[in-house]
Amino acid sequence: MLNITRYEKTLKRLYGDRAEKRKRDFEALSEEFEDRYGGRAFDERSAFSVPGRTEISGNHTDHNRGRVLCASVDLDIIAVAAPTKDNLIRVKSRGFEEDVIDLHELSPVDGEKYTSAAIIRGVAAGMLKRGFRIDGFCACTDSDVPKGSGLSSSAAFENMIGTILSGLFNGGAVDTLTLAQISQEAERNYFGKPCGLMDQIACSAGGFAMIDFEDQQAPKIEKIAFSPAEKGYDIFIVATGGSHASLNAEYASIPEEMRTVAAFFGKTFMREVAEKQVIDNAADLRGMASDRAVLRALHFLRENERVAKQATALKNGDMKEFLRLARESGLSSARFLQNSYASPAEQGIPLATAIAESFGEDTVCRVHGGGFAGTVQVFVPHKKSADFVETMKKVFGEDSVTKLFIRADGAEKIEEDR
Repeated sequence: MLNITRYEKTLKRLYGDRAEKRKRDFEALSEEFEDRYGGRAFDERSAFSVPGRTEISGNHTDHNRGRVLCASVDLDIIAVAAPTKDNLIRVKSRGFEEDVIDLHELSPVDGEKYTSAAIIRGVAAGMLKRGFRIDGFCACTDSDVPKGSGLSSSAAFENMIGTILSGLFNGGAVDTLTLAQISQEAERNYFGKPCGLMDQIACSAGGFAMIDFEDQQAPKIEKIAFSPAEKGYDIFIVATGGSHASLNAEYASIPEEMRTVAAFFGKTFMREVAEKQVIDNAADLRGMASDRAVLRALHFLRENERVAKQATALKNGDMKEFLRLARESGLSSARFLQNSYASPAEQGIPLATAIAESFGEDTVCRVHGGGFAGTVQVFVPHKKSADFVETMKKVFGEDSVTKLFIRADGAEKIEEDR
């Protein structure tokens, strides 16, 4: 049985006011682990945590080699795991059937796409390909990262499998970028979803981070120490409703249109083009592509610069300037990127933005993540938070509002208090 009392200081560091609740969650997960796997003679039992993430700025910039500002949050996936050394990985995630993966077979398996088993197999294969040791283990996991919230539950799960393999068999030697790259490969090549690298890096890094994807093979990661709470602000994610199921074409159109504009200049990505070039050639671009493509290209170029300015504001502790730029980011997504709604009848994101603006200029709302349907991110002064939450719940439902705390620590094996 895992003695979670040995981790109380660490849990306080990770979860703050939620430490006692998360302690109980670990205790319940440890009991579940014993009920399912306790008959085995384990050398050790270990606890793990991987945070979700929130996009702070850089809306749809990563796929054209731009900059992104993101942060790890206190909502996370937790796990209790132990090595078995039998070449079988067994993972029981709460609410799902157990996955059992034979490490003798690490090639993609027909019929396994879009399953957690595919992710586990892909992460193990990526670890082995890079020379890390892999072996069997048993694990029970639980998550309070809401699915479909834009907080990256899938990336957190991928990072969890890699963090367990790193912690149990490699002394925690797998670094942030490598862990993220392994996770991305698993999602692309095994799970079957083409994805960028931002989510995986953000979940593994911890705290605020500016990621520059100019070199996609070796993106630059700059961590920034900053706490909105210390500046008197809360961060909320509001789920406005709407399904992403039919929006794949909408999402795909954004990088495609940006790259169409880049191709006009003989380039592959918008990162390689200057704003003046787009303005000077706007007439020809309208004929070659579309007005929307030109607007989306301009969004990229201005948003990419805005990310760097927001990172500087955070480093300077300048919350006012940061919020001014966050408002600009939201307006750019709505006016130029045009990912605030998918149909005239359902416009949850603009509605949430309009309601947030009723709380005054010191409350800032922007689209969160892919857009079209889903969530907004809102920065709210402490003194207005209670009224804000009550108002949003009346409009979008009792479970629509999630409060986020920025977590300074990324994916990790939880060590005993010292």
